[in-house]
Amino acid sequence: MDLNTAPMPATAQAAQNLSPNILPLDVRNLVFAPKGVALINDISFALQPGPKTVILGTNGAGKSLTLRLCHGLLKPTSGTITWNAPATGEPATYQAMVFQRPVLLRRTVAANVDYGLKLRHIPKARRRHIIDDVLSRTGLARFASAPARLLSGGEQQKLALARAWALRPQVLFLDEPTASLDPAATNAVEDIVLAMHAEGTRIVMTTHNLAEARRMADEILFLHKGRLLEHTDASAFFDAPKSGEAAAFLRGELRW
Repeated sequence: MDLNTAPMPATAQAAQNLSPNILPLDVRNLVFAPKGVALINDISFALQPGPKTVILGTNGAGKSLTLRLCHGLLKPTSGTITWNAPATGEPATYQAMVFQRPVLLRRTVAANVDYGLKLRHIPKARRRHIIDDVLSRTGLARFASAPARLLSGGEQQKLALARAWALRPQVLFLDEPTASLDPAATNAVEDIVLAMHAEGTRIVMTTHNLAEARRMADEILFLHKGRLLEHTDASAFFDAPKSGEAAAFLRGELRW
């Protein structure tokens, strides 16, 4: 089955259509300075519905911190992170995050997906249908009864994506989702992410892989030493970066 064209189950499509829209996300003058050290320093940007955003920068630039702040895992020292908050519920209900090293429960593959659905109080019969669907579409159906922790690294990352996909998030934050994966596993993970995007999920991801950024990004946020130096169309960034730091980064010459 082509991940990019496979239809969303009617129940999931209906639920997503009825969900209040939490975008755009507006970040203004964001500072994160634990113990007085500014790791994120006065950055501002807005994320509109639609494009896939890739956050680039050297190690320590603040990429992962920015994701965690936007997702709500960290509290900013100052500045604001404002969603187009729905009339009912919290914005966190409509977003998900997948980490570089996925956190899996000591349960089967199917039970890992079921856990999040159960927390959302989705009826058991419908949960079973959703679980079967996302495991099939991520190539994990044959592992449904296997312990999740026995999967390979690539399969564990696919399971983390399946668990997020089951919730039909409006926004998905991905922190270097293909780090340490071989090319085949990387392609499989990227295909799942693109399929989620095709179904309407807003993708915001970090990567250290420039080839992956070229494949995946519609727009680029470029960070350096906790500051946002560029927020631009991906093709413009790769063809003609505006900052000297970005140009050095693309040449592999930027130190951190």
